[in-house]
Amino acid sequence: MAKLTRVAKLAVSLAIAATAMVVVPVQASAAKAQTKSAASKQAKPAAKAPARTTTRKSTYSATTARARRAQLAKARAAAAARAMRDVQTPRFRVDEFGREVPDVRAEAAIIYDPTTGEVLWEDHAQDQRSMASITKVMTALVFLESGAPMSTPVTVQRSDVSRASTTYLRTGFKLNADDLLNLLLVGSDNAAARALARISPYGAEGFIAKMNEKAVELGLVSTRYADPSGLLAENVSSAYDLARLIAHASADERVGGIMRQQSFTTHSGKTTITARSTNQIVRAGDIDVVGGKTGFISRSGYCLATLLRLPSTGQQVAVVVLGAKSNASRFWETRHLFNWMSTRAKAVLEGDAQHQQEQN
Repeated sequence: MAKLTRVAKLAVSLAIAATAMVVVPVQASAAKAQTKSAASKQAKPAAKAPARTTTRKSTYSATTARARRAQLAKARAAAAARAMRDVQTPRFRVDEFGREVPDVRAEAAIIYDPTTGEVLWEDHAQDQRSMASITKVMTALVFLESGAPMSTPVTVQRSDVSRASTTYLRTGFKLNADDLLNLLLVGSDNAAARALARISPYGAEGFIAKMNEKAVELGLVSTRYADPSGLLAENVSSAYDLARLIAHASADERVGGIMRQQSFTTHSGKTTITARSTNQIVRAGDIDVVGGKTGFISRSGYCLATLLRLPSTGQQVAVVVLGAKSNASRFWETRHLFNWMSTRAKAVLEGDAQHQQEQN
């Protein structure tokens, strides 16, 4: 019995030991897992709290704003002054014969002698380009040749002034054909051009056809008209054609006399209408202008066709500048060409005089 008890005790002891062997690894594994989890938590950086963003509101300062505007205005004025100095300076190049000749900034230009039909100098003079309001020279010629009385009363219609761009007229104004012709050539009035075409014996559409017929009659092979004002880019010509046209039109005192006016004033009822010449050379009065017409739309650039008289000889020369880059540059390019031609004519005269003295 005692032996059995010892065996039983031994069995119990072995059972306890076996249980301990199973429990200890499980506990150790659990402890290891807890330790690893704790280490992982310590290794992972704590999420940063979102940084506070502070927006600094710019404080408006009237003084600063004025200073900036003044600075911008000063920069613009300086740029404009540089551009003006550039266009006021004539440019020259040496041609294939070694002669110093003008080098214009415009797209096309010509100096033409209407008496002899000689081209005295040219640059791209045969290129066909939009001519803008130089169109109005032909409008004046065709209207005058239509035989319509200059005293014909005209009431301006909405279609005349609609999207007319440059005009001194308003719907309902009452004038006569002579007033419209002056506004056409002095102030380059687009509504006046439309009204003249409308009241002509040909009607608006027939008037344009007559303009093209007149171009053919004058031998203007590069010239086509699509409207009487020049607002349409389809009104095209060349510097050569326009030199011949301005010479022909200026010879008619009814046209040339108007184109030499610095301003024109008329009335519609109690309303006074005053148009200033768009030709700055006419307004300046320092060059003898026989006739001239300006033109501008975006497709044509700044254009000017003039008939001028040389001071040394009295010779008339047609000077045409097409596609200039600015309003001022078309007038300065014309002046440069005129001055170059004047100097050349004077040199020729002095050479002839010297030659005669040597013979005597």
